[in-house]
Amino acid sequence: MTPSSNYPNTQLLIDGQWVDAIGGKTLDVVNPATGQPIGKVAHAGKADLDRALASAQRGFDKWKNIPANQRAETMRRAAGLIRERADSIARLLTQEQGKPLVEAKGETMAAADIIEWFADEGRRVYGRIVPSRNLSAQQLVLKEPLGPVAAFTPWNFPINQIVRKLGAALATGCSFLVKAPEETPASPAALLQAFVDAGVPPGTVGLVFGDPAEISSYLIPHPIIRKVTFTGSTPVGKQLAALAGQHMKRVTMELGGHAPVIVAEDADVELAVKASGAAKFRNAGQVCISPTRFLVHNSLKADFAKAMVAHAEKLKLGDGLAEGTTLGPLANPRRLAAMSKILDDARATGATVATGGERIGDAGNFFAPTVLTDVSLEADVFNNEPFGPIAAIRGFDRIEEAIAESNRLPFGLAGYAFTKSIRTAHLLSQQMEVGMLWINQPATPSPEMPFGGVKDSGYGSEGGPEALEGYLTTKSVSIMDV
Repeated sequence: MTPSSNYPNTQLLIDGQWVDAIGGKTLDVVNPATGQPIGKVAHAGKADLDRALASAQRGFDKWKNIPANQRAETMRRAAGLIRERADSIARLLTQEQGKPLVEAKGETMAAADIIEWFADEGRRVYGRIVPSRNLSAQQLVLKEPLGPVAAFTPWNFPINQIVRKLGAALATGCSFLVKAPEETPASPAALLQAFVDAGVPPGTVGLVFGDPAEISSYLIPHPIIRKVTFTGSTPVGKQLAALAGQHMKRVTMELGGHAPVIVAEDADVELAVKASGAAKFRNAGQVCISPTRFLVHNSLKADFAKAMVAHAEKLKLGDGLAEGTTLGPLANPRRLAAMSKILDDARATGATVATGGERIGDAGNFFAPTVLTDVSLEADVFNNEPFGPIAAIRGFDRIEEAIAESNRLPFGLAGYAFTKSIRTAHLLSQQMEVGMLWINQPATPSPEMPFGGVKDSGYGSEGGPEALEGYLTTKSVSIMDV
């Protein structure tokens, strides 16, 4: 099938130019709403990676010597271009990833906000002067860019997952080489095109696609790369972190989650369903911070489940480009198979399927929004991240039981809670083992707040001033007057 007229073939970005892979190899890009190919993406080999690495070093040598205020101006120009092109970028994102167009547009516009925040925060990377014990000496602490960055990003948020890393890297003076997802290549390419058009020096940003294991095993040990940042599953993250550790590379890891939602006895059920339901089914549940384990006080459980079913059944499942669609397809057939496996296990362990629970149609990757009740702690869905449109509900009697369950798993990325009690809110904020906690609201990540997890959900931050620290090295300098 020939590529869609409004979906481009995607090349590699090396040294400020879009180029084919040296070997000419490409991969098909498939629209998850139809299951049909819509374009191709270049598949990099080692020769391409060598070119990209050499370019990243040259880009770093230039970009690090540009004053922070000028770097900020360039980044702000890129953000402006992204806003101007948001409609066309969003259409690319929806075609390759499946999410509704309104969500794709929101992701694109949010990227511009993130870039601008990091641009301005880069102006505030301060060192300090330390009083010396010897008055003839001056002691300085300098913050310097770490070096070329290798980034690895997933398909669920093809723009957002790149831009959090890219913003921090460029704001601090690092160059940035990203291995973006082969399944969703055109929107990352459009993102980086904005930086090329904004005037970053050649090599400051680079983009490659190909075999994930081959690229990571080549880039991470390479002496040019000084920083590794990854978003993805915990098992893969552990492998990459171990490889980076062997070569003393700094890392930031944003890994899998399995977010608990605690609905306390005094919670507003309507608010809890509206907020957590919207978050649950966003991007068909393919969100690392998606609420997944719903722990609801037994006095509210029936009402909560009924309202959640009503919420799920009002969603309009369809092609993300179709008007009125509120729930798109899963991104690939692998997720369909995973959903079926999760549902089979849930039924076998005693859960009730209150709504959904099946694939819809035979074309594309559509799966009905699903609500499970009376879910066993033995069920797979309560132990492993479902990464799909499945809400699993279980009751509790005492808030301490809910907290214990929320902390039972090795994951600790995000959590949610609903309560009218300030005492309960304080208890939850102090005892839930997560990197991010939203109380009485859906997930509202913002550039100025830390974004990251604890335990097996990773380490380091992709938001707030903390994010920049991961891309900086600290130099101690003492100058003696002679």
